[in-house]
Amino acid sequence: MGMKLGDNVKVTIFGESHGKCVGALVEGIPPGTPIDLEALSRDLSMRKPGKRGLSSRLESDECEILSGVYQGKATGWPLLMVAMNSDARPSDYQFLPDHPRPGHADLVEAIWSKGSFDPRGGGSHSARLTLGIVAAASQVRTILDESGWSCCAHLSRVGEASSKPLFHLDRESPIPEGSAMSRLNCRDPEAAEEMEALIRQIRKEKDTIGSVVELLIEGLPIGLGEPWFDGIEPSLARGLMAIPGARAVEFSNGIGASMLRGSENNDMWLPGKETPRLQGSDIGEADGALGGRSTGAPIRALIHFKPPSSIPREQTTLHLPSNEIRPLKVGGRHDPVIGPRAAPVVEAIAMLVISDLGVMGGFLESTMSGSQGNAES
Repeated sequence: MGMKLGDNVKVTIFGESHGKCVGALVEGIPPGTPIDLEALSRDLSMRKPGKRGLSSRLESDECEILSGVYQGKATGWPLLMVAMNSDARPSDYQFLPDHPRPGHADLVEAIWSKGSFDPRGGGSHSARLTLGIVAAASQVRTILDESGWSCCAHLSRVGEASSKPLFHLDRESPIPEGSAMSRLNCRDPEAAEEMEALIRQIRKEKDTIGSVVELLIEGLPIGLGEPWFDGIEPSLARGLMAIPGARAVEFSNGIGASMLRGSENNDMWLPGKETPRLQGSDIGEADGALGGRSTGAPIRALIHFKPPSSIPREQTTLHLPSNEIRPLKVGGRHDPVIGPRAAPVVEAIAMLVISDLGVMGGFLESTMSGSQGNAES
């Protein structure tokens, strides 16, 4: 079952959208790592439902760490992180499994499981499970900060409303609470106002809209990552494409590179203070990875999300018992756009992937030796 991310820093997510709980089992956090409850609460607040203009589901998202902690520090053994669902409403899905929703996994899951699946809000396919990913990543921030590595993601586009590139925005200051920037997880104040107005219009039209999240990873040393399938971009792409609703991931020039010449796309190596550097690194335009390994330049990615499939207006789709096309109006409390709440998930995936590759390549302390030492003592 593909619910695990990572080989050294491992995260296994679990739960259902309208079940009792969601969470994550996190392995590989080095013993002695401070458990940062403030980071846990702050990161989860960025993706929680209930913000104005988005899903009205009111979950507290209070996550408890049930194991792997003693006196405020990680023991090296697995962390079990659990958040109880407090505002589940399974009655919104009484039309399932007879009337599968367009754009959802209802029908494929029913066929795969021979009917033994949880139809409430997508069950284990739900984006509700991203809580476990964000919770897990909050506890590797300290490790990355100590190494000088950073990941920042924000809402870059809603429909045709776009922000400035993240490299040219303030990435350090906290986003002002109560602002459109805060509600949408967007670091461009002017773009956030435009996006919020567009989202209001989409809600009035009883529709949804696509979006893009931008990711910027900085501070990586030259050589992080492995060749081929464990390359830094393939590893990131695998994790990012697992986020519900993701439809494409672009790195550096992205699809634009297919329209360039080599003379336009290539970045030249230049002398640097400590190591060689790529031309364009200082303005965020150099390639952040080559041959699966980091170049020392920032890694920039754009993650494209489809419009949410649950729309308030009536649609027509197959009614299984009658084998007829019948109208269906999906109720429930759904987001009109994915990007705002996906931004902290994108950031979390990036932190988990680069920490895992950091251990794999010997750039970060091996977590397993500490765990074995505890066991032997």
